[in-house]
Amino acid sequence: MQQDCKRIRTTLANGLRVLLREVPSAPIVSLWVWYRVGSRNESAGRTGISHWVEHMQFKGTAKHGAGQMDRAISRVGGVWNAMTSEDWTTYYETVPESEADLVLDLEADRMNGSLFLPEEVASERTVILSEREGLENDPTFRLDDAVKRAAYRSHPYRNEIIGETADLLAMNRDDLYDHYRRYYSPNNAVIAMAGNFDADRMLEKIRARFEAIPRAETPRCAVEPEGLIEPARTVEVSGPGQLTFVELAWRAPDAKDRDFTVLAVLASILSGPANLNQFGGGGIGNRMSRLYRALIESGVAVGIGGDFSASIDPGLYTIHAVLNMGATADRLVEIVDSELDRIRGGEVTEAEVKIAVKQARAMFVFGSENITNIAFWLGYAEMFADVGWFDGYIERLSAVTAADVIDYARRYLRPENRVIGIYRPEDGDSAADDFPESDGYADKAEVGGEG
Repeated sequence: MQQDCKRIRTTLANGLRVLLREVPSAPIVSLWVWYRVGSRNESAGRTGISHWVEHMQFKGTAKHGAGQMDRAISRVGGVWNAMTSEDWTTYYETVPESEADLVLDLEADRMNGSLFLPEEVASERTVILSEREGLENDPTFRLDDAVKRAAYRSHPYRNEIIGETADLLAMNRDDLYDHYRRYYSPNNAVIAMAGNFDADRMLEKIRARFEAIPRAETPRCAVEPEGLIEPARTVEVSGPGQLTFVELAWRAPDAKDRDFTVLAVLASILSGPANLNQFGGGGIGNRMSRLYRALIESGVAVGIGGDFSASIDPGLYTIHAVLNMGATADRLVEIVDSELDRIRGGEVTEAEVKIAVKQARAMFVFGSENITNIAFWLGYAEMFADVGWFDGYIERLSAVTAADVIDYARRYLRPENRVIGIYRPEDGDSAADDFPESDGYADKAEVGGEG
């Protein structure tokens, strides 16, 4: 990771958390504004509202018309965008250090000044419905949706971030604006900033722009976490295409659970190191993983990967694969079970764990090595824990032992506690022609906005 200088972690009088980290390696600054609201905070009839509100944050305030700030940031050579996930919504800009005032002004204005003009709401409804329609033609989206619904009884993690079509058609401007006013308050937000600046001076700039924004009463999210998947179940979906996709899912620990880093090491052994950075980064493949050797090299699958993410409540660890021509889902599951039986039976050495830790550590470092990624991690960690989680991750990872990995597999990665999902193509037998070898599917976070 980049060396850094002064760090500040403080809270303004209105409850806004501020994290600043001087990183003088390049003449840029990266600003991220995080709000503790995502699809986890949505109820029946309002799915997708957090993602839609994110889109509306690019549609203008009284001070900044729609498109005005996009042109301003482009003129100075900057980039900006936004993302919505299950647990949070975030907005970021990376610009030359001389343009810090520009992006601070924008984000302070968007925190309480977005207009939600009716015509813009109507326009974005069309955009999001089109996005949803496109996703419904994606086999991996359809399969993941079915698996999540089977894996959760009632927790909002079972819902897609983009929302249900019926809800997107029913919600109106007042629904969106009310959601915005409830959750886009300083006491529900975190500012994370890294780059070439003086931290004390930057804090005063932030204080001057944000501290006068009044705090608000934010609804408490009262959802109950869910435990092991019980009983085991299999779901099947079908649709266009020629490829058969298989997904296996088990409950994963929340980010603050000590077992989170154990799963990171076990996943590295089994399916390859998981990229925890939902924004970007990575760079480590999974060719050394057990399932790559067992499934790809044997010709059973043409793509294999594993995935889990840092979350507030227990999530899912998934293994996903694309079958080769002539292979069957039953055969793939049989091979996965064989590898898990070996792990549960104690066939894990400290040498193998050491290699897995090295790979997981490298993936983590590659996803947090530049200024934008450092700023991302400062705020991201605050969404489910605090910045200490980020700073101490490698140390916790290095403490995992072979006994930890074996014990985790015995407790959690059991056949009776999983969902098996199968996507069967309607257009014929599975074919691997022209399919790019894959280490995993796209990031879970929905990226929106105009950046």
